[in-house]
Amino acid sequence: MKIGTVTGSVWSSRKAPCLMGQTFLVVSTTEGDMVAADQVGAGTGDRVLLVTGTVASRFCMEAPVDAAVVAILDPEKN
Repeated sequence: MKIGTVTGSVWSSRKAPCLMGQTFLVVSTTEGDMVAADQVGAGTGDRVLLVTGTVASRFCMEAPVDAAVVAILDPEKN
């Protein structure tokens, strides 16, 4: 798992059927920026918890994603 900050979003007018209804966010981590499938309704400026690789794909119902946002971190506790 990784911690990052949402810096924006990615929009597309066409997607593979398995990605329909999925929102994608740009997340900045210590390793650089990445695009992640949003599973929790995060927004710009939120600190988030990411899962990557096979875990992300399984969390997104086997959709072909490399990263998924699975939690919004509470600012007062982190």
